[in-house]
Amino acid sequence: MKKFYIGLSVTYHDSALAIVDDKGQVLFAEATERFMQNKRALNCEADPLLHITDLLETYCPFPDEIVIAINWQKKRPLYENVIAALGCLTASGLLKTGIRQLNSPLENYQLHHMIASQRNKIRSAGINLVRIINEYYPDCAISFADFHHHLTHAATACYSSPFSESACAVIDSFGEKGSMGFYHYKDQKLNCLYESKGTGSLGFYYMKITELCGFDWLKGEEWKVMGLAPFGKLNQELYGLLKTIVSVEGFECKHPSNQLFSNLSALDKFQKDERTPIKQAADLAFTGQYFFAELMTKLLQHLQEVTGCINLCFGGGCALNSAYNGQIKNRTVFEQVFIPSAPADDGTALGTAWLALKQDKPDLVIPRKNHWLSPYLGSIISDQDMKRVIQFNRSLDIQYLPHSICDATAGLLAKGQLIGWIQGRAEFGPRALGNRSILADPREKKTKDNINHKIKFRESFRPFAPSVLDECADEYFVDYHESPYMDKTLSIKKSMQNQIAAVCHIDGTGRLQTVKEQWNPRFYHLINSFYQKTQVPMLLNTSFNVMGKPLVHSIEDALSVFLTTGLDALVINDYLIRKSSEKKTRICF
Repeated sequence: MKKFYIGLSVTYHDSALAIVDDKGQVLFAEATERFMQNKRALNCEADPLLHITDLLETYCPFPDEIVIAINWQKKRPLYENVIAALGCLTASGLLKTGIRQLNSPLENYQLHHMIASQRNKIRSAGINLVRIINEYYPDCAISFADFHHHLTHAATACYSSPFSESACAVIDSFGEKGSMGFYHYKDQKLNCLYESKGTGSLGFYYMKITELCGFDWLKGEEWKVMGLAPFGKLNQELYGLLKTIVSVEGFECKHPSNQLFSNLSALDKFQKDERTPIKQAADLAFTGQYFFAELMTKLLQHLQEVTGCINLCFGGGCALNSAYNGQIKNRTVFEQVFIPSAPADDGTALGTAWLALKQDKPDLVIPRKNHWLSPYLGSIISDQDMKRVIQFNRSLDIQYLPHSICDATAGLLAKGQLIGWIQGRAEFGPRALGNRSILADPREKKTKDNINHKIKFRESFRPFAPSVLDECADEYFVDYHESPYMDKTLSIKKSMQNQIAAVCHIDGTGRLQTVKEQWNPRFYHLINSFYQKTQVPMLLNTSFNVMGKPLVHSIEDALSVFLTTGLDALVINDYLIRKSSEKKTRICF
């Protein structure tokens, strides 16, 4: 009997789909934004109707039974039901006046829009899957499961970790009743220690800081705050004000009601003006990040004291704050920190699939190869796709190099060329980890500006990541520890900063990716080949996209970026693609 578990992240942002077999093996996991090429896939279904048929045929053909599980409880909280009854969760309802302002850094209309969008996604969850399964596999039994949102985050983090026992923190913007959950994980069992209630939220706090800096948190631009922060310094006045707006005690996060709104209004003086240069918000970004790190440390240290564990699994949107993640070992008693490749809501698709499986088979042990979960779980660009390009191409120089693609690419990188690199299955999570990457030589500082101006078309203050061979990383990073999913920012040794200037941020840090041969053999061999040519065991690695778009998904996406940017070459599997040297474009006026 063939039984599969399909997990859906049906949050209104970062929707995703994961498929797990009845032994716990992950067959597929990917964010919806990739297929749709719509950044964050806001208010989009997790199971796009036109995508489902191919996924079922490829990963769970002729199923006898499928369980469809979602990452939210269908039974909604009291407050949500009350405001729905009052009509606040409709388009006209967002304009209602006379509704008591919630104790939150965000406005009511923003919160109610999120809740309304979320409610709609839960209501329609799985409807496309059911139609397609019923149409193509009419004999397949279908059942449903729903789980507490923070539990699905915890399941993703813990079941994919190398630990048999750990503390687990889930910290994001909101769940069913609050923004945080804390767990003790042991022998494949998750015990909830504390679930927060109310509007207190470090996620909402960071969204407010993002907004004040002139960025858009709906677009997920919290990344920009982290990149901008090292350009600033601590503003004592702002720091004091922030302390009146959010506080933590034990496992609780609070927005003090006394004078909260007047204090929030006082933040307006720090708001970046649209007409002023972005770096004028640097002190705001630095202070906001500084205070965030203080609050996080208090929460995590309390968790360590309660559990006595030396291992930490960390999930939720706040676990994407790599600038803080690299400090956890030094600021707490935790000795090892694990953050999954997809710690935000897209990752919960996998957690909910595993929870549905564990509900059926409580004693089953989730398998992990090499003591970690490979992030390479998404779609592929096949050689068949490349053959179409070769058949109809009239302008590209294409070479097939099955035995020397790594060496040839390393040679181009050593000459300073910018390369689009596509191999195997796409990464699950927001970061390019060597399968959907833009790569460059990390040695020259000017390379950073070159990529920003010619390819990424993004702000100059945002850093690029080093992907480094594990056996050499200790030579470059202070207190080096593994960062397999590019999840931690560490300090680069002063003696090495000039040698890898393109991946060294203004504060002397780099958000690194650890690369091991057993994790990604081809990416390892590419970096090692570059190492042999340059004596530098790393590459600059950034996501294969342009600003505002997701990682490329299809061969058409890849060629579009290649042909409309300053990329020098594109590598897809064993094919090296270069632009024709002959200028054929004629512009007439």
